[in-house]
Amino acid sequence: MKLKLLTLALSTGFAALAHAAGPKAEVIHWWTSGGESAAVKTFSDAYNAAGGVWVDTAISIGDQARSVAVNRIIGGNPPTAAQFNTSKQFLDLVEQGMLNNVDDVALRDGWDKFLPEPVLNVVRVKGHFYAAPVNIHMPTWFWYSKAAFKKAGIAAEPRTMDELFAVLDKLKAAGLIPLAHGGQPWQESIVFTAVLANLGGADLYLKVLRDRDAKAIQGDAFKNVLLTFKRLQAYVDKAAPGRNWNDATALLITGKAGVQIMGDWTKGEFAQAKQLPGRDYGCIAGFGPKSPYIIQGDVFVFPKTTNAEAIKAQKMMAGLMLAPTTQVEFSIRKGSIPVRTDVDVSRMDICAQQGLAIMKDKSRQLGNGEVYLNPDQNGSLSDILTAYWNKNVPVEKVQKDIASALKN
Repeated sequence: MKLKLLTLALSTGFAALAHAAGPKAEVIHWWTSGGESAAVKTFSDAYNAAGGVWVDTAISIGDQARSVAVNRIIGGNPPTAAQFNTSKQFLDLVEQGMLNNVDDVALRDGWDKFLPEPVLNVVRVKGHFYAAPVNIHMPTWFWYSKAAFKKAGIAAEPRTMDELFAVLDKLKAAGLIPLAHGGQPWQESIVFTAVLANLGGADLYLKVLRDRDAKAIQGDAFKNVLLTFKRLQAYVDKAAPGRNWNDATALLITGKAGVQIMGDWTKGEFAQAKQLPGRDYGCIAGFGPKSPYIIQGDVFVFPKTTNAEAIKAQKMMAGLMLAPTTQVEFSIRKGSIPVRTDVDVSRMDICAQQGLAIMKDKSRQLGNGEVYLNPDQNGSLSDILTAYWNKNVPVEKVQKDIASALKN
């Protein structure tokens, strides 16, 4: 009996050593809320189960996490992988030769066959794959609390911007917070993007953000977008400045607020609170059958290294993150939809199904602003919008400032 126990102990010990000997991967990311932490565990569990050792470096707030990652890459102490958005955020690192590509993984698994074009155009730079895209988020969803709507006597969800304002008025009259908002520049940019997409449509959206057309920016249609954006500010409570997005979502979860304009990552918070779409909250991807579906998301880049174990870890991670099962499990927890178009999504909720149905119409697929703007342009636009949201600035000045900031 003792011999059997000794043999079992030795075999367990050797197994643990074998597991520990797998490629170690330090991963910098900003997924720190309850729903986000549950989602990223999908990746760490898959990596550890495959024999690797996931070392989690979670840094709250995307800007801070990216800054730490860039500083460490430049300083010669890079992580194995780092999270960025599906955007031009990491293009400078590519151009300066600071990232490894994962071409052999992408070619082996056929990424170009299942990635949507807006995503493929970001992760593939000059023919090489420098990032592993892990999801598709749509940042401009309209979420609403069923309890708040019931209290305010709202029977139907809004189908137009005008109907949205009517809903907000009813919520305000009922003593609720009409629009749950976190007063941070990136959140104001999301509200602006939602108005631009739904009021201006794909045509104006592309003229402003992709073409940076000065005539369109200073035209009446865009002026109406800005005035509508500013009008929403009147429905935000006084405690909004500095509030985190998930704390704004909590106001919907508790029935204290009626509507939030935010990405589909909010579903992770609803899920943590055991709330279900259709029962406890509603989701609106956009107003009208032609409303654009803004493609945002997350990618992981792989800092330059010649260390064989680190390269092995990077390739292993890239493959696992895009594996069909991992893609579905991650998106269910994260609130996103899979970046792959060839996976079984039957288990996903009604909000995800709504997004997946829209994604089938390629004419409604648009990149988010960061796909069309470089970081400096995007930062300038964000500063202008936040100042306009919080201060009394003439709309004509805002138009001129945006035209100047986005000048080709």
